Amino acid sequence: MQEMPWVISVDDHVVEPPHVWQRWLPASLRERGPHVVQDTCETSFAPGSNVAMYKKGGPGPLVDWWIYEDLQKPTPQVMACAGFPPEALTLAPIAFDAMRPGCHDPRARLADMDLNRTERSLCFPSFPRFAGQAFCEAKDKPLALACVRAYNDWMIEEWCGDSGGRLIPLCLIPLWDPALAAAEIRRNAARGCRAVAFTELPANLGLPSIHDAKGHWDPFLAACDETGTVVCMHIGSGSKFLTTSGDAPQGVGIALTNLNATMSMADWLLSGVLARFPLLKIAFSESQVGWMPFLLERVDTLFVKSKAWAGLDPRMTELPSSYVKGRVFGCFFDDMIGVDLRHRIGIEQLVFETDYPHQDSTWPHTDRTVAQIAKRVPANELEMLVRTNAIAMLDLDPKDLRPTRPNR
Repeated sequence: MQEMPWVISVDDHVVEPPHVWQRWLPASLRERGPHVVQDTCETSFAPGSNVAMYKKGGPGPLVDWWIYEDLQKPTPQVMACAGFPPEALTLAPIAFDAMRPGCHDPRARLADMDLNRTERSLCFPSFPRFAGQAFCEAKDKPLALACVRAYNDWMIEEWCGDSGGRLIPLCLIPLWDPALAAAEIRRNAARGCRAVAFTELPANLGLPSIHDAKGHWDPFLAACDETGTVVCMHIGSGSKFLTTSGDAPQGVGIALTNLNATMSMADWLLSGVLARFPLLKIAFSESQVGWMPFLLERVDTLFVKSKAWAGLDPRMTELPSSYVKGRVFGCFFDDMIGVDLRHRIGIEQLVFETDYPHQDSTWPHTDRTVAQIAKRVPANELEMLVRTNAIAMLDLDPKDLRPTRPNR
């Protein structure tokens, strides 16, 4: 019987513990920085929609609230639901003491990774949102910059610091200032960080798009190109999800979460950015990958038939799909159509994730998903899909980091 390999997950999540900004911000800023208080919460839904709303101090259970400027935000249970059965999942908030410790404690996370045969893990943020939008929206930008830097210090030195390389750092940037973002990329790259969270659709945040004629993002992109920092774009990092109508069940929007990633990849492939920054790598996290072959074919067809009038950057001299190899990565965990189409995309471009501790996570039975993939691919390709492609994408140490006495 084939032994299933341990996996490297390029998309998990950390629920920041309450002390992050109270410990890592300068002492003079801590009172105004993000902090946690306890209060009751009333959960309701916007009329005619399935969007959850939370009222601090309303009738309901006692939970933990993040407080930052005008923002009052609890953690929905579906974002920290590891260990809960599917029938118990809810949009209602959850307190820290009700979460599985692996959601927010690095030692407990490593133990949960052992249970799941996860060798290494890269984690996106929770409270700041997937690209740090909370700080981009803040009024006090010097404070917000300090919060971004404090998060990165905590991520590199505390969350990942004692993990022996098993927890992979993912940094944030001040999205509102590309020059400051470039400086933060270089600061963190000097400490071994080779991944940054970015928004899939900057224009949704009121920021210039990557098509900006003045090269708004060039300082940031140049820093990533120079340092080998992968630009990681998680679904939802554009702050808006597409759906079909205001009264459509939330499941409709969830089923269509790849649409933002599809639009984002079209942006990157047709913007000329990948031609101008020849070492830049980008990754689309939790978008799945089965849609990629059609988009790659479509942008190539457009380039051939419509280049004369489609407004494309003249520095794009090759087919858009030619920029994919070694540089554009799709992240998946439950997409057997994508696995079947792996060679239409380029098998080296597919990387694996477990999405711990979210509702879609395959934890603690990721080996079952790996076994499904193993039925479709030879052993060497399985190792690529769930492990070595991630090593290549993030330029990780290739040595085996599994614990010496795995629990399973």
